[in-house]
Amino acid sequence: MIDNLILEDIEKIKNNVKGDFFADKKVLVTGGAGFIGSWLCDVLVNFGAKVTVIDDLSTGRLKNIDHLTSNLNFKLVESDVCKFKSEEKFEVILHMAGHASPDEYMVHPIETLQTSAFGTEKMAELARKNDALLLFASTSEVYGDAEVVPTPESYWGKVNPIGPRSCYDEGKRFAEALLMAYSKQYGLNVRVPRIFNSYGPRLREDGF
Repeated sequence: MIDNLILEDIEKIKNNVKGDFFADKKVLVTGGAGFIGSWLCDVLVNFGAKVTVIDDLSTGRLKNIDHLTSNLNFKLVESDVCKFKSEEKFEVILHMAGHASPDEYMVHPIETLQTSAFGTEKMAELARKNDALLLFASTSEVYGDAEVVPTPESYWGKVNPIGPRSCYDEGKRFAEALLMAYSKQYGLNVRVPRIFNSYGPRLREDGF
């Protein structure tokens, strides 16, 4: 399902990105069958990238990407990101995998932490070996219950490490710290957007 508003946004993105930047590049997208990940796949395929998706379909949906499966530049690998292994060389890695809904991650706190910790380490090592650009989807939750609103990026946050949401908050905070360490120690090219509440087509209606 693609509505006109999304198509307009995709066209704006295309106009703001150098036309051939992603052309023929091998791009790995974790969580590519999810809400945001699947839209990224649409854009990347449109740019002419060769896209490989890793998704265990625990929260992602095949219907989000089924329109791409016949494209020769698109491939789905059903796998837990924490267990993924590949000898293929990727030039860009977009690490979008994770349990983003409170209703879901509070039921699966261990898996949530593992994806942020072990999954991010897997992607960081893969990016280091491939000399790839790595983008990690972080969250506004790294700020916790912010005491400064509007909240600047420079704000360190106030997170309860043993609270009901800590598996998500602290998992993302650890992932950011790990990637900053990879950047400092290995010179890894890392990008970390902190995504706030997002909604739109392909968002799961059951809250998961």
